[in-house]
Order: sequence, then structure tokens, then C-alpha cells
Amino acid sequence: MSSWLIDMDGVLVHEGLALNGAREFLDLLDEKGIPHLILTNNSIFTPRDLAARLATSGIEVDESRIWTSALATARFLATQSDSRRAYVVGEAGLTTALYEENFIMTTANPDFVILGETRTYSFEAITTAIRLIQNGARFIATNPDATGPSAEGDLPATGAVAAMIETATGRKPFFLGKPNPIMLRHGLNRIGAHSEDTSIVGDRMDTDILAGIEAGLTTHLVLTGSTKREDIVKHPFRPDHVHKSIADVIEFV
Repeated sequence: MSSWLIDMDGVLVHEGLALNGAREFLDLLDEKGIPHLILTNNSIFTPRDLAARLATSGIEVDESRIWTSALATARFLATQSDSRRAYVVGEAGLTTALYEENFIMTTANPDFVILGETRTYSFEAITTAIRLIQNGARFIATNPDATGPSAEGDLPATGAVAAMIETATGRKPFFLGKPNPIMLRHGLNRIGAHSEDTSIVGDRMDTDILAGIEAGLTTHLVLTGSTKREDIVKHPFRPDHVHKSIADVIEFV
């Protein structure tokens, strides 16, 4: 493969610790000059924040190598509205990405209600989002992940909160993060890559692998994150390769 897209949590790191083979895999890509990009559905943090978190685990990555669902959301929505007015439920990763695309954050006649990841979902903010959607704002969410990991166990994530808003409004959100191939196409364009010559490494069948299949990439599933080997058969599609960890993907570089 001439280029690689790599998921972050469950592939490179888990709970702040580098996973087996992660540093070696990225070092080999750098050594060979192979274009690559780290993708994450996490919209809480900016690429600079995520680069710092990776550095803490011992993985040095420039922030330009990180592409988030927040960036994909902001980039796409900038092409969908001239006024660029949005009501946002999310954190710095999402609001910063939107500001960089010249969005205005407002409750006054927004074009979009944009739901992102946050650890402090507010009933008041969700109520405002529901009412704005009922009044005609388009419902956007950064990613469909229903849960996120923590040291204590799963946490409700964007997909779970989106389901609540959908139930209240009768309006389905448009998700911009994985498995939407828009996020992958933006990533491919960012590194000048083509889908036929690109592989994706991920730990989730329902986001990473599905996105790779729909975008025409070669898919590598690692079993160090959300999807276990016994979960694979629950899906109507299969990855091209299954590995214990990213350490086993190194031989494909």
C-alpha cells in the first residue's frame, strides 16, 4: 500500500498507554516516507491536544497528521451554508474546527444544530437543540459511536445522545464521522492518496472497517479495541485482514 489511514483509540493507544507495535508501525511509515493520517471520531480534542496526549504515551506525531470527526464536520458543513450559523453541543475540538471555517455559534436562526462528544452533556443544552431542530435547523452529529471507553467502563457517547434527540424531534442526524466515507475522502485528499492504494487500520467493525469498505480501501481489523474476534460474524461484511494488534500489521508496510 502506498498510504495508510490509522484509527487512534484501540489501535495506537488504550487508556493513555501505547499499544504493542504502535510506535514501531508509525516509525516505519516515517522511515519509508509513506503518507499516512491518524483518524479519530473523538471530537472533544483539537489535533494539537491529541498530539500532546499521544506524546504522553510515547508516540510522537505532528498535529498535521491527525484528522478528527470535528474537522471533517466543519469542512463539509462549510460547503453547505453561506451564513454558517450553528448551535453546538460539544467541546473545544468541535468549536475550534468550526471557528476555523468561519462559523458563528448562535441560538438565533442557526442553519445547523451540531452535536459532538462531551463529558458534560447538559439537559438545558439538549432541550435547546431539540427546539431548534423542531424549528427547522438541520441536525448534524460528528459521529455515531453510542459509547466511549473509560477506565471505569463504557460512557454514553454522541450516538446515544443523538438517538435521544432523534426520538424527541423525529429527525435523524447526519453523521460526518466514520463510517461516513466523507471523512475518509477528506483524509485521502489531505495526504494526496487514492483509495485503491490505501489501507485503513481500525478496531471497530461498525465504524473503521465499514468506512474502509464503503470508501474502497483495504481493511485491517485489530483486536485491541472494541471489536472482539467473536463479534466479527455479527456483521454482514468482513475485513480483509484480522490481527491481534497493530504489531502484526507492520509486515504489510
